[in-house]
Amino acid sequence: MRRRPSTPCSTATASAPIPLDEAPASRDHRVAATQAFIAANLRLLPAPGIPDIRLYTAHAASRLSRLGRSADTPPYWAYNWAGGTVLARHILQNPGIVQGRRVLDLGSGSGIVAIAAAKCGAAEVTAVDVDPDAIAAIGLNATANGVAIRAVQTDLLSAEPLSVNVVLAGDVFYDAALAGTMLPFLQACREKGMEVLIGDPRRTPLPIGQLNLVAEYAVPDFGHGTGEIIGGVFGIEP
Repeated sequence: MRRRPSTPCSTATASAPIPLDEAPASRDHRVAATQAFIAANLRLLPAPGIPDIRLYTAHAASRLSRLGRSADTPPYWAYNWAGGTVLARHILQNPGIVQGRRVLDLGSGSGIVAIAAAKCGAAEVTAVDVDPDAIAAIGLNATANGVAIRAVQTDLLSAEPLSVNVVLAGDVFYDAALAGTMLPFLQACREKGMEVLIGDPRRTPLPIGQLNLVAEYAVPDFGHGTGEIIGGVFGIEP
């Protein structure tokens, strides 16, 4: 995979969103209520390892259980994970990957990767997640960082890939069953000419043998204390 020569970026704002058959998150009353809860109970803090990006982050007193969420849907969006962090850092240091291009952030979580893409001048950024609370958090986090992101709650893995230029996927290989559907979807994106980048700290389900390592960074990861682990940015060959 060729890298585009560029200098690290700091801030930019995305333009019009990619059309999707979904109602805008701002019209969803549940999203609005969740955003109010997040703003009142989480802390807006610099992202660990990427201080230029601020995210609403859970703490001991957040009591996320008050959102009434299912135990089967952990609030991944409320914490900082290595795959998203390493991918966001790579984008910020290599903005040519997304500049002027249509970008999809798959399994967006907090929106850290989408925010990095928007800051680096992506023409359009769509952040997709299956968790409605993540959609609420992405909207707040995008506003806090002064960028425009289309946040959509949907499961794209059983659908045809969107017409975008770049697909970014951080922390999407944490589960073997999910990995079994994620890899074919990302391969289909690559076969259609999209650039695909995956951020992951080499969790067991990651199919390393079918990926090529693009870059490595030492990054923090929720659940690993105050230390750092080596996270990788991986591509898929056409």
